[in-house]
Amino acid sequence: MAKLYFKYGAMGSSKTAQALITRFNYIEMGMRVWLIKPSKDTRDGDSSVKSRIGLEAEAQIIYEGDDIARIFNDTRKGETDVIIADEAQFFEPCQIDQLHEIATWEDVPVLCFGLRTDFMLRLFPGSRRLLELAESITEIKTICRCGSKATVNVRFLPDGRVATEGEQIVLGGNETYKAMCYKCMQTLIRQQK
Repeated sequence: MAKLYFKYGAMGSSKTAQALITRFNYIEMGMRVWLIKPSKDTRDGDSSVKSRIGLEAEAQIIYEGDDIARIFNDTRKGETDVIIADEAQFFEPCQIDQLHEIATWEDVPVLCFGLRTDFMLRLFPGSRRLLELAESITEIKTICRCGSKATVNVRFLPDGRVATEGEQIVLGGNETYKAMCYKCMQTLIRQQK
């Protein structure tokens, strides 16, 4: 039986690079990959999936309200050996359910890559559902500036201060977010007071 996989990590842990490398490996073995991403992820253009190290591929955009299982059955069934989803934290919980249905009933592995928590250490709704349903959960590790394991995504305001409140989703890269350990994040917040 195929599984639903969740591979998560802090920003800068090469999640997208690993997703694209995994895609390449499947294609190299002659398998058909359906690369998808949520419409909320617009940093690299509407349908582009791009890693910080320069790997890039075109993906099908999944919009809020889209039924992924229906799209699969209507357009991809019999033509897909594996599904790879980038920025999976932005999918709606019901869409994670649909991906799980595909893995379970269509016997197609679904590999989801994304963040676990936001800058306030709160689970994204899609990530919460993945943690509840995935048969395989793997942390993709990266390090903090102090050398410890980075586990949090620190959001910086334009003035250089650490954001401690705000909208859950603010797209940005290295100019907006840094992966850190909890202690380094808390040290910066305490210094702001």
